[in-house]
Amino acid sequence: MLVGIASYHRCRHAEHDLRGRLDRSRRPDIISGHLTLTPAILAMYLQLAKRGLLETDKRLLWKLIWNMGFGGARAIWRFKKRLKRGEFFPPYLYISIINSCNLRCQGCWVDVAAKQEKIDMDALNRMIGEAKEEGNRFFGILGGEPMMYPELMDLFAAHRDCYFQLFTNGQLITDAKARQLRRVGNVTPLVSVEGDEIVSDTRRGDKNVYSRTMKGLQNCLDNKLLTGVCTSLCQSNIDALLTNRWVNQLIKMRVLYMWYHIYRPVGPDACPELALTPEQQLRVRQFVVDTRVTKPIVVVDAYYDGNGTALCPAATGFTHHISPWGDVEPCPIVQFSKESIHDKRSLKETFNSSGFLRDFRELAASATRGCIVLERPDLLKRLVEKHGARDTTVRQTAMAELEAMQPRQSQDNPLHAIPEKSWVYRFVKKHFFNDFGVYDNPVGIEAVLERDNVRGEEPELVQIK
Repeated sequence: MLVGIASYHRCRHAEHDLRGRLDRSRRPDIISGHLTLTPAILAMYLQLAKRGLLETDKRLLWKLIWNMGFGGARAIWRFKKRLKRGEFFPPYLYISIINSCNLRCQGCWVDVAAKQEKIDMDALNRMIGEAKEEGNRFFGILGGEPMMYPELMDLFAAHRDCYFQLFTNGQLITDAKARQLRRVGNVTPLVSVEGDEIVSDTRRGDKNVYSRTMKGLQNCLDNKLLTGVCTSLCQSNIDALLTNRWVNQLIKMRVLYMWYHIYRPVGPDACPELALTPEQQLRVRQFVVDTRVTKPIVVVDAYYDGNGTALCPAATGFTHHISPWGDVEPCPIVQFSKESIHDKRSLKETFNSSGFLRDFRELAASATRGCIVLERPDLLKRLVEKHGARDTTVRQTAMAELEAMQPRQSQDNPLHAIPEKSWVYRFVKKHFFNDFGVYDNPVGIEAVLERDNVRGEEPELVQIK
């Protein structure tokens, strides 16, 4: 591992030196891109708007515009104001509400087969309430499989001023459940599709996975829910799902948005052979950029700013993660923590006092604009050891898994930045999804790892019944 890290680090160091020179020269072919508004693109935007009006419930569309659009924009504005005051609270939280799942996917890092653990409603309501006090209105709900959470609809109904993105495999969304989701109105199901019939069964460890997932997806669409489809792109599905044919099929089905993730080989069964090559990751980026100006469907990504420069949402502070056990983690795949939502102090105090979370953000920003877990697992190991962060998994093998990882390139590829062609996505990313300046003056790797920890008293735990 050490030889691989040293070799990889030398190559990345050369690329970052070149990136610095390119940034200083502001080369227009890399930084500016080509923004156009041709009649064809304008017609595509009008078709997308028409789809939104005709293919979803108008009340749900208004909830999206008001709760997520206006509320989310205000959350980002307040986040920026906090940063200027030297305060911190991420504007978007990933919340894994339950560990249980009905599938056994390749590369899953969640302890889905362990004894069921879930965040109870009192703790969830308290946490979301505290987040709302900071201006947050948009939350990602994960598992395991969140549809297995018994009080899920009660959670959504209790916070009608918020908007929830439900990450689900779709198989438990019956017509009745879809009607319930439509009734609460403030939820967008994001259904994961991992390949065709054969690939889905292999990727997800069960039989008839594709047909059951597509049935759940269709139930959402038949009930006029604003519905998305996501895919963790890997070697076994990229050729089938990173295609115009697949996008056209989703549009025909009335899916309104899609999200391509890049497969992360982590966890107890990492399956590194499924990881994409750097060339394939560029292919994904180019496809996303092109699709945004050619197809009447929204395409989400969380890896790049409007200039096509890579970023990490956890390093920028845009998001952190809450595990089913209540652990406050930098990211879903970083299963180490020093704090919990069950601590007596507020979530605001936790985020502002956590030396581990602060050091993670600064270390990640100093090391790479990509994913520090993939590129520099050695640095994450040193950070965990420095803080004595606990392994938040049931299996208690997170450190051994980290030590076994071989460094690989993630989304950071400064020699081949691909800027947005769409002025809409450029505008949104410029104002609401960017690096928020965290990469401008990095603290430095050794400065982060060698400085003394700021230790307070151990937080008192609240007993949750």
